[in-house]
Amino acid sequence: MPRRPLARARAQHPRRTADQRPRRRGRRHRRRGARRGARLIPLQRAVGTYLDHLGIEKGLAANTLTSYRRDLRRYLEFLAEQGIERLDDISEATVTSFLVRLREGDADHPALSSTSAARTVVAVRGFHKFAVSDGMTNADPAAGVKPPAPAKRLPKALPLGDVEAILGAAGSPGTSLALRDRALLEVLYGTGARISEATALDVDDIDIHDVEGVVRLHGKGGKERIVPVGSYAREALSAYLVRARPDLVGGTSTPALFLNARGGRLSRQSAWAVLQKAADRAGVTKHVSPHTLRHSFATHLLDGGADVRVVQELLGHASVTTTQVYTLVTVDNLREVFATAHPRARDV
Repeated sequence: MPRRPLARARAQHPRRTADQRPRRRGRRHRRRGARRGARLIPLQRAVGTYLDHLGIEKGLAANTLTSYRRDLRRYLEFLAEQGIERLDDISEATVTSFLVRLREGDADHPALSSTSAARTVVAVRGFHKFAVSDGMTNADPAAGVKPPAPAKRLPKALPLGDVEAILGAAGSPGTSLALRDRALLEVLYGTGARISEATALDVDDIDIHDVEGVVRLHGKGGKERIVPVGSYAREALSAYLVRARPDLVGGTSTPALFLNARGGRLSRQSAWAVLQKAADRAGVTKHVSPHTLRHSFATHLLDGGADVRVVQELLGHASVTTTQVYTLVTVDNLREVFATAHPRARDV
């Protein structure tokens, strides 16, 4: 077909004015608004986006991210139980009811302490705040929900005699695992390391060849700190590295310091079990956890006259306020000694 001249085509089909054109802009605007709304974003996917944000953009540690994932999974279960499928259907009353459920427990979950419930509420509040900032929804139903105030609990420290009994009871004498267990427990008490920090240690993180050995601990948020290692821990580590670790590592190649029987990195759960067995052998009836050794490390330092800010650095606390709770323990010890030893402090 021959092409018509351009002028004739324009005459037959004149250009529409702005008033004659279809009003498509409003439709596009509505579609864009709907895309931001919660209707097209399932709750499961919204939580997944938030967790990706925490892991990739915020760089949260793997253990912290696992805690967030567990807490938000429980929140999703609660919302599903309430028949809630969209972010816009969640109200402040919904979040408050979830907090009550956390504190009271249900058939599938035991009641949480105020500290554990507060941690879960923090995860929920962070999720809703992110959902608003990311354009998933316009309202933050959790903004007015306050986490429960944690009960003020003083850290439980063991007497030095109990600690020494536990360290001496680590493992069956003469075996590679016994040398590993002794070295592990000496490191926990001798450095105040968290259980996750101790099991994350690589061989290159320790230097015990000098008279004053050191260990490099990888703390929360990827922060590193250098902590001195005492003579007992140095001797235990040296014996483990020379006489036990080569047997455990076998034909594998791993940088991990503490190994399991198969040559892999020792898990936190296995390290916990090592401590529990040693406490049972030592006849220590008090509840003992890896954090108990950390508490004992800090308390015994303060009892020996260490400055609280030095203890703060050794523990890797961001704020000295966190460390000062241990000073309350030592004050309690002083009161007890005074009450039993001073002649004018006894009841008449």
